[in-house]
Amino acid sequence: MVSNAYQSGFGNEFATEAVPGTLPVGRNSPQQVAHGLYAEQLTGTAFTAPRGSNRRSWLYRIRPAAMHGEFTPFEQPHLHSDFSHAAASPNQLRWDPLPLPATPTDFIDGLYTMGGNGSAEAHAGAGIHLYAANADMRGRYFYNADGELLIVPQLGRLRLRTEMGLIEIEPQQIAVIPRGVRFAVELPDGQARGYVCENFGALLKLPDLGPIGSNGLANPRDFETPVAAYENLDGQFELVAKFQGRLWRADIGHSPLDVVGWHGNYAPYRYDLRNFNTIGSISYDHPDPSIFLVLHSASDTPGTSNLDFVIFPPRWLVAQNTFRPPWFHRNIASEFMGLIHGAYDAKAEGFVPGGASIHNCMTGHGPDAATFDKASQADLSKPDVIKDTMAFMFETRGVIRPTEQAMQAAHRQRGYQACWSGLRNNFTPPKG
Repeated sequence: MVSNAYQSGFGNEFATEAVPGTLPVGRNSPQQVAHGLYAEQLTGTAFTAPRGSNRRSWLYRIRPAAMHGEFTPFEQPHLHSDFSHAAASPNQLRWDPLPLPATPTDFIDGLYTMGGNGSAEAHAGAGIHLYAANADMRGRYFYNADGELLIVPQLGRLRLRTEMGLIEIEPQQIAVIPRGVRFAVELPDGQARGYVCENFGALLKLPDLGPIGSNGLANPRDFETPVAAYENLDGQFELVAKFQGRLWRADIGHSPLDVVGWHGNYAPYRYDLRNFNTIGSISYDHPDPSIFLVLHSASDTPGTSNLDFVIFPPRWLVAQNTFRPPWFHRNIASEFMGLIHGAYDAKAEGFVPGGASIHNCMTGHGPDAATFDKASQADLSKPDVIKDTMAFMFETRGVIRPTEQAMQAAHRQRGYQACWSGLRNNFTPPKG
């Protein structure tokens, strides 16, 4: 696998081949595929989904994906998807960064579940994980049958060797690996840390722009899908699968990253968050965070997402006669927030890159006392230029049930609520 070239556009019908003449002309599954390859369809939506939302790709590979040994249970004690019994409290929750491992740990072994809701069985909800790793995946490949994976690096680059080509990402870029696509992760910088959202629901897509019009937010042409590249390797390898909330492993005698050519619209992709075209108020009041929506997974309720991926990038705040940072709020939705780079404008301290917070349904939150005091006295005749920052949020319609390991973790900030303790009673009723 040598190619790191990309094709641009979100949801496009792509055609790419690493060996000329691989892709058949006029049909998807000819009686004999060129070069002695096998044709295989990878389908990410129902066969009868409307054309505009139907996602599938045809792969032309050295061996079919069916070729591997028997799957047996595989234990990774820090990764799971059982949120049905987790206790969820209305407390505000926050964590320091996940510590980097002291012993060799690859991406799979370095996954750490923070919480989630729903299930793969119900095709609804999301799992939220962190990762901290210091070793490449060697002789090991992975796929997730439970959902697509939204990977958000915070420290160190990732090289994602996928069935459909090579994707490299760094902090402030993201990648999405579709449900079922096999891949391995290498760490060019020797160690890496970040966030993963496992989407059990409808595929992530770009939001409709509505009154914004035809331009703004994330532009489709800035999303990049890899061109075909393949591995023709025989040996003793391991294939790890996540299926119905559990991990399984099987022996496999060849690299499963052996797709020589493919065409379709179901493929991994990457996006650089620094390309986001931020929209905001230029008159008064702070807009809802939905104006920062990058991708979302729709639900069966119109206007209500199964999952939203929102970012808070560099931007200018110019609203007049307005408290400019995010206001105090309580939401019907639940929020998991992370910080990729710099500082977050609604918290003065304690929320650092690699950290995380959970504010669940109707749990009050907002700026801490220091941020409130500063913003309340700010000179609004001047713009507030927020730079050198990148925060994000996974927002869901279901309560995020934190795992026991997350609640008991040594890096959980047990005194988080104290950041609001300095908010004073400033009420001064009129006299007379």
